[in-house]
Amino acid sequence: MLRAQEVLRLYDTEMRQDPVVDPGFRAEKLGPIVRVVGRENYIIFSDLDDRKAREVVTEQVEYFRRSGGSVEWKVFGHDQPGNLETILSAAGFVPDPPETLIAFDLREGLPEGMVTVGIDFRRVTDDAGIHDAVAANVAAFGPEAQDRAMAYEQRLRAPNQAVVVAYAEGAPIASGRVDLPPGRSFAGLWGGGTAPAYRHRGVYRGLVHERAVLARNAGYHYLTADALETSRPILERLGFVPLTTTRGWILEAGPGPSVG
Repeated sequence: MLRAQEVLRLYDTEMRQDPVVDPGFRAEKLGPIVRVVGRENYIIFSDLDDRKAREVVTEQVEYFRRSGGSVEWKVFGHDQPGNLETILSAAGFVPDPPETLIAFDLREGLPEGMVTVGIDFRRVTDDAGIHDAVAANVAAFGPEAQDRAMAYEQRLRAPNQAVVVAYAEGAPIASGRVDLPPGRSFAGLWGGGTAPAYRHRGVYRGLVHERAVLARNAGYHYLTADALETSRPILERLGFVPLTTTRGWILEAGPGPSVG
């Protein structure tokens, strides 16, 4: 049985305090925070108290205002102080929808994948597969995803990624990737989505199962996901266990309010 608090402490140590980053990014440990800087910027870990929180948030706001970049501050439910999100909001950060960090113990088995007649799941191994993964992503998330397609394609080419595409009658209709960071216990599910016409047919569950197989075969102990409320119930039925809540807070490039 997965012990949520023990797994969460290990996740903080391995994945937040010492993150593995893709080429073109760098991780910076700055006292009580860990930030990642590159094509996208995010603060993945913070360990603050009431006295330091406003000061550290102000420092990061000033840094990213000077650099002209936007940044996401990822707040986990157990992060301190308890009013961190209030401080971020006052500094001009805007919240994304809330999510739940959930985990599956791969040493105990695999999430069950439904047998979906007429659907073929394939791991991406070449440029054609990457293009199919991007096409499936756009089909799943709509035309607005087209603007993110180039960045998504670059991420799919990173060495610590594996990508699975689902096909129906030869056409890509769903895709998802799994992070496989070297030297860590955790693999992570990202980007899973299915074209509307093929939803409610077990395709999403199949994507989860196929990526879980890849992670388990690569020696990972746990499979995690940041689950929106649309996917969390499905994943929990597959055996995933909630660890904590998460929420991204976004500071867009340009001038904004300072922390009062």
